[in-house]
Amino acid sequence: MIKYSLICKDCDITFESWFASSQEYEKLKKKKLLNCYNCNSLKVDKSLMAPSINKKTYDKTEKEFKKYKKIKKANTNYQNFIKNNFKYVGENFAYEARSIHYNGEKKKRGIYGTASKKDLKELKEEGIGTQTIPWIEDSSN
Repeated sequence: MIKYSLICKDCDITFESWFASSQEYEKLKKKKLLNCYNCNSLKVDKSLMAPSINKKTYDKTEKEFKKYKKIKKANTNYQNFIKNNFKYVGENFAYEARSIHYNGEKKKRGIYGTASKKDLKELKEEGIGTQTIPWIEDSSN
């Protein structure tokens, strides 16, 4: 079912009507079965309609967007803290983590980088603690 806002070209009255489909509207229009309830004119056309937005759905979407923005901001702040306080080692994360773990002198500064799931599992088995966080690349450029 689809609802259209209709306008009569003779008396300028607007009204709404339901149709099974947009094709059904066109079929009735072509057969001249659409008429104005006020003046009985056959000069009835569709008028512009704004889409119906459910306020409850809109409020829910707005709340979810605000929640997303809040989480993204917290994650960005966390990433900035990591970038400013830890050394980036890229794909060498597993190697560097082992070096720090087994060589006590290198424990002055933490590291961050990328590692495979297999590498992370092996590090855990060796007793080397790691953390995984979602990394959001800055796309505001």
